Amino acid sequence: MSTAEHRIKSMLNIHYFASIREALNKQEEHLELPETVSSVGDLIDYLITASPEAASIFNSDRSILIAVNQIVASRANILQPDDEVAFFPPMTGG
Repeated sequence: MSTAEHRIKSMLNIHYFASIREALNKQEEHLELPETVSSVGDLIDYLITASPEAASIFNSDRSILIAVNQIVASRANILQPDDEVAFFPPMTGG
């Protein structure tokens, strides 16, 4: 299989939690990794252009935490094929 064929079949597993899940009305999605997406920031930009609901979440002033493969990440984090990306609001506890 060539690199281009592997790239086409590479997927991201995206999970949404709490208020983000409610706003998007979905818990998860599996997204073919677009060639233009290499970082979490690129992924967020892609999601914003794909969905008005995502735009309202990611363009808002609310703080959103990001994890890649269950490790806290930033928008600069480089993505790899088959990564698991999670978006969730800050958690509070007591």
